[in-house]
Amino acid sequence: MVQGISNINPTDLRGILNYVPRFLGQTFVISLDGAIIDNNNLPNLLLDIAVLRSLQINVVIVHGISKQLSELSLSRGIAITNADGSGVTDQSTLDLAIRASSRTSHQILEALTQSGLKCAITNSVRSTPMGIIKGIDFQRSGKVDRIDSEFLTHLISKSIIPIIQPIGFDRNGHTFRINSDLLAIEVAFSLKATKTIFITEKDGLEIDDRFVRQLSVDRLEASLSSNSVKEPFLSKAEHALLGVKGSIARIHILNGNIHDGLIREVFSNEGVGTLVHGNEYKQIRQATRSDVPRIFNLTSGSVEKEELTRRSIESIEKDINNFYVYEIDGNLVGCVLITRFEEEYTVAEINTLFVHPLHQRQGVGSKLMSFACLKLKDLGVERVFALTTQSAGFFETVYGFTETSSDALPKGRRVRYDSHNRNSKVFMKNLRTSSEKQV
Repeated sequence: MVQGISNINPTDLRGILNYVPRFLGQTFVISLDGAIIDNNNLPNLLLDIAVLRSLQINVVIVHGISKQLSELSLSRGIAITNADGSGVTDQSTLDLAIRASSRTSHQILEALTQSGLKCAITNSVRSTPMGIIKGIDFQRSGKVDRIDSEFLTHLISKSIIPIIQPIGFDRNGHTFRINSDLLAIEVAFSLKATKTIFITEKDGLEIDDRFVRQLSVDRLEASLSSNSVKEPFLSKAEHALLGVKGSIARIHILNGNIHDGLIREVFSNEGVGTLVHGNEYKQIRQATRSDVPRIFNLTSGSVEKEELTRRSIESIEKDINNFYVYEIDGNLVGCVLITRFEEEYTVAEINTLFVHPLHQRQGVGSKLMSFACLKLKDLGVERVFALTTQSAGFFETVYGFTETSSDALPKGRRVRYDSHNRNSKVFMKNLRTSSEKQV
């Protein structure tokens, strides 16, 4: 057992174990800002990384040096042209950046060694000059030409954590300074990483000066276009957009000063920072009248097994505007129904959640449920109910619902519940305190 895991209480541990099968064998790229590396919480942060490794999650670390470079500039009285690698890097700045990078990598190497982890500083980044942009010569600032993913994959296969500096080399061995935010995204692309996690001194992203816990790629793009994202959040926002529009499913931005912050971000619905996610729901659409017989045929077998309440063609047609369906290659393989209550507009019900047997255990049900919760939350719903006779375990362990009594149902729904006499279990989820965070 990794030292420090014993501090996690049993409730937290059960929550973590719910996520483990989803992340097993996947790769997370963790980007550490230079300011975090000099922080007193670094040992705790690296202990969180040790927990990830103990759960068979592959980890690659990319680090920045802005703080270290600025401090080195002041202590030596040498002016620098740019601190974060996004602007001009002259030769003097590059020389200091190499020194700062060496020192910073060693700090990470030392701390990981103390946590009992194997690691290695790599030269896996091939770079090319940024060149002249809009008449400005960026000199020794570089962009990523290629990541040696074969080398990194080899290290990972040997349980070695690669440490990647914000420094690259061209084909002739010349050195260039690279922005660490961009580098983290490029590394994630090359390794087909599931997540990129930016660890900073900020709680997450702010839009119009307000902290945002969860952002779709569409909303983030619109916010950047309207100049709603300001410094010091701009670089993380721009690179998160680049990453999610590429091939990275989830990008997290969180404060590295929070104790157990990395674990809480990865292994809980609420998290502690900002999650930027792509459109996982592109296969989900609102049902149309032409879908009525398809929904009836899809769910009829489950009705016979008493897994779902019987619905006639007429009742499905009546509620068709509240049905959402999941399609694969034009074939309807799942559906869900959202029901609002006139007497309590902040309460809703999710029902008729069904996935064709051939497509079960492939994440379709989870996507439909997450989509429904996000849809209802956008509509101002605070509490959502679900009734089931045979899927109690899924609602509790997979979907994060809590069992409650039928007394908690809105009055009209309670009357119908009693009249059906199915003795269904009632589950509730509070959307106001849950971000319905996607993993």
